[in-house]
Amino acid sequence: MSASPPVLERVSIFVDVQNVYYTCRQIYGRNFDYNRFWAQVTENRELVEAVAYATDRGDARQMQFQAILHAIGFTVKLRPVLKRLDGTTKADWDVGITLDVYEAAQECDRVVLVTGDGDFDVLLARIRQRFGTQSDVYGVPALTSQLLVKAADVFVAIDEALLLPSK
Repeated sequence: MSASPPVLERVSIFVDVQNVYYTCRQIYGRNFDYNRFWAQVTENRELVEAVAYATDRGDARQMQFQAILHAIGFTVKLRPVLKRLDGTTKADWDVGITLDVYEAAQECDRVVLVTGDGDFDVLLARIRQRFGTQSDVYGVPALTSQLLVKAADVFVAIDEALLLPSK
């Protein structure tokens, strides 16, 4: 009689690329290490899906970065940057992320959300209540909403261990 393989936790990953980019740059002056993050969150887990939400400015460096995310294993969803009449820009993914996380929560055991945006606290409470889905939030501590930290089952600080080396 052979032992059955262990049941792996099913995980879905959602990354607010603009949020993690700007918060890491503001506090550390460095970039998030997506490869190290990927290794950490997928270890001993079954990956259901992984989505990175980014803006589409159409420049070569950004397209190269998006290709790297895709090579790691992310589906990259792009939203064009909209220029308002007052000259400011907007490319908000909050509703798209919310819809995708809510739908994914029905198919996985744990959602990993990379953002510091406190608007997602209600979402995490709802998926726990409705589906029993646990959540991990990765964020830069100084710039992550305390509402989001409290709503998550696990908060993981983005610090030296999850940053690319300085150039």
